[in-house]
Amino acid sequence: MRRSFSIRMRASREGFHISGAEGIYSEKDIINIVKEYTERAISHAKGKPDEILLTIETLKESPKKISSLPLCTLNTRNLKSAKKSAAKILQAVGISKRAVEEAFKALSIGITMRGAMLIDIEGVRLEPDLLRGVRVTRMGISEKASTVISRILRPLNINNDTVKEALVLASKVHHYPMVLGELCISDDPNYTTGYVASSAYGYIRLPHIKKRGIPYGGRAFFIKGGELKELIEYLQRTPVIINRIRPCRAVMNIKDILKDIK
Repeated sequence: MRRSFSIRMRASREGFHISGAEGIYSEKDIINIVKEYTERAISHAKGKPDEILLTIETLKESPKKISSLPLCTLNTRNLKSAKKSAAKILQAVGISKRAVEEAFKALSIGITMRGAMLIDIEGVRLEPDLLRGVRVTRMGISEKASTVISRILRPLNINNDTVKEALVLASKVHHYPMVLGELCISDDPNYTTGYVASSAYGYIRLPHIKKRGIPYGGRAFFIKGGELKELIEYLQRTPVIINRIRPCRAVMNIKDILKDIK
């Protein structure tokens, strides 16, 4: 059986996170991926790191193969409409208004955690370490699926690593039934598009979710029921690889998205 490797990069300066990347690869890819991740670390918009950590780990179990979430972009034109639309979508799948407000508040105080917040649907934080959060790791996309998603995203003008890597992460997260929804705001000061996601409606990009120049952000996973320890074990340890791509649509409006939510 061909071995698979989890390759992870984290760059920081004075202990503060600058950038990260990861994927699941075959042995022949290791040298090129290490070079690619290192170049990304030293050329990030948030500045030069003073520490770059690279982890190359042989996976002890074969990655679980899953489909990507469906993808679309919402036609939000400013910060107000992006936040309002995010709240509407998340509340449509059963997340309380308070929980959504708590997530936005926590993502706007200027602290970028290494991992994601875990919030129950009433707004209570549940992750064991409120400063670090829970980092999703050991995920990737097959070569064939990567080729397919690039071909689909190219005419939509969103064929870039940021979109594809976020889609891979969200697809792993929402394969687990305890996760009801997700809100993400990038910590890249030049990237102002965030997203909400759920197994109910897929991965929905939200242009203008923050103002340009803001160097912080993060993720919040909204969860319900189940065993928290098992969820964290899945997010952090279970290897998952995307090998099938579900539909990706162009720009949509909020009414059509809400109509599609079951």
